[in-house]
Amino acid sequence: MWRSYQQIDRRKSRSINVGNVKVGGKAPISVQTMTNTLTSDVNATVAQIKRVVKIGADIVRVSVPDQDSSYALKDICKKSTVPIIADIHFHYKRAIESAVNGAACLRINPGNIGSKEKVNEVIKAAKDYNCSIRIGVNGGSLEKKILEKYSEPNPQALVESALNNIKILEDNDFFNFKISVKASDIFLTIKAYENLASICDYPLHLGITEAGSKRAGSIKSSIGLGQLLLNGIGDTIRVSLSDEPEEEVKVGYEILKSLGLRNRGVKIISCPSCARQQFPVIETVKKLEKSLEDITTPITVSIIGCVVNGPGEAKMTQIGITGGGNDTHMVYINGKKNHRIKNEDLPTYLEKIIRNQASEQSNSNT
Repeated sequence: MWRSYQQIDRRKSRSINVGNVKVGGKAPISVQTMTNTLTSDVNATVAQIKRVVKIGADIVRVSVPDQDSSYALKDICKKSTVPIIADIHFHYKRAIESAVNGAACLRINPGNIGSKEKVNEVIKAAKDYNCSIRIGVNGGSLEKKILEKYSEPNPQALVESALNNIKILEDNDFFNFKISVKASDIFLTIKAYENLASICDYPLHLGITEAGSKRAGSIKSSIGLGQLLLNGIGDTIRVSLSDEPEEEVKVGYEILKSLGLRNRGVKIISCPSCARQQFPVIETVKKLEKSLEDITTPITVSIIGCVVNGPGEAKMTQIGITGGGNDTHMVYINGKKNHRIKNEDLPTYLEKIIRNQASEQSNSNT
């Protein structure tokens, strides 16, 4: 149930196309990830793309470090059901080849792509082959002139780099682009995005660069992206983790689900458990998270081990269970008491109820 204090007023931004996915404007905030296979290995890359798409990736980026990779894009793009972004560093010709071979977007880093003339050639290819572009400013690879001016990466440096490159695209009558101003430092990243958001209306790609391991990176990204998203900033996100891309997609969706910006799959509200728990909460939650990954229908579930907060949380979710005495627990449906159950295989029992609810919702929406 939505309440007025949960309202996030999103920044008004232009709408662009990344293949068949709208980014910016009133479009949902899209979730991206990046493959970690050798792009030249078409089978391995396509297999990984299929895995991340299955759990919700809207757009997938692949690294294009060499000609074998840019040529492999022809098969990869044909076999992918979502738009593919070609990630380009150093070699502007790889960007041109990627556009020719079907990339929906070219991610270029202005600090290392080369001269203005080379960037102009990339823009022409993007126009010719209907590609969007992401200006990917990064605190770790700013242009030499910018670093000489500011001595170190800071918010002003990142924004100035972005504005310089925006001008190049605009001077070439190219407007189908989005921008990122990422760094590994949360404070630097947030301030750079806030500054940029206040002076332009192009869509913004959010991320904390090199955020770290699954645990540390998820926390770091949640803090950085969460603050920006709460303030209405951001049109597409990628959580950068030293882990498999599937984990990036999962964390990205959890951030958006927590803020009510995307609703996909099962959202579990659960207690940390204590001596009052009347059933094994932690074990139940872990099993359900794993077994319900395939559900895409938005469903809220509360799993609370005792009656202290259980009834209150259950009233706010579609399905709830509250631990009770004598190994008997109350099941709530749509916020109301429905029936009691004795201790049994709770994860299996709850999974069945949740799947039935998902099926009913899905059928009612068709």
